[in-house]
Amino acid sequence: MDTSDSIKVAPSILSADFACLLDDIRKIEKNADYLHIDVMDGHYVPNITFGIPVIRSIRPYTSLPFDVHLMVTNPMDLIDVFAQAGADLITVHIETVDDPSEAIRRIHALGKKAGFSIHPDTDVQAVSPYIKDLDLVLIMSVYPGFGGQVFLPEALDRIRAVRNMLDEIGSVALLSVDGGISDRTAPLAVAAGATLLVAGNAIFGAGDPAEAIRRLKECAG
Repeated sequence: MDTSDSIKVAPSILSADFACLLDDIRKIEKNADYLHIDVMDGHYVPNITFGIPVIRSIRPYTSLPFDVHLMVTNPMDLIDVFAQAGADLITVHIETVDDPSEAIRRIHALGKKAGFSIHPDTDVQAVSPYIKDLDLVLIMSVYPGFGGQVFLPEALDRIRAVRNMLDEIGSVALLSVDGGISDRTAPLAVAAGATLLVAGNAIFGAGDPAEAIRRLKECAG
């Protein structure tokens, strides 16, 4: 699959300045395709970030689609409230749901797009039975929990495996990669089959976040 003309970027606000969050969103919204929002519960992952009040408060101020990544132990208890708060795409970790098909149905019933994320220690084949119903598959290229980590090289084979699954059924689902994305690793992820790059430090840590997004798309293409 040729992905060079369809690379999208989702800046992760985990790396934004929380004291000036709206200002940081304004800097990237014309160049970004999604806004990636990592929700961490301090249980599934060893960190706590932000939740429903933050999403609800910023929703009126940007038209960017919200790509909400639930890194939580009990996502089924939270899908409805995050949908109501303004999520457009809701991604849950396949390891955290007892009935993956029901999770997808619940998200779709709320009029939202559904994604599954795969922990680095989980076999990517775990998503195979459900992939035809997904709008996004997210490969974690770091161990989830904290920003600023180094890209795991073994993620490339995992991206390729999921790309093959999607191509075999003609799926147009996004293949997202999150963790350690930079000017160096973005081309590798895209060459392996990624179509959505989630980046935090590479964007919000740059002097010009909008230019950083443009550069990521350029080097990845």
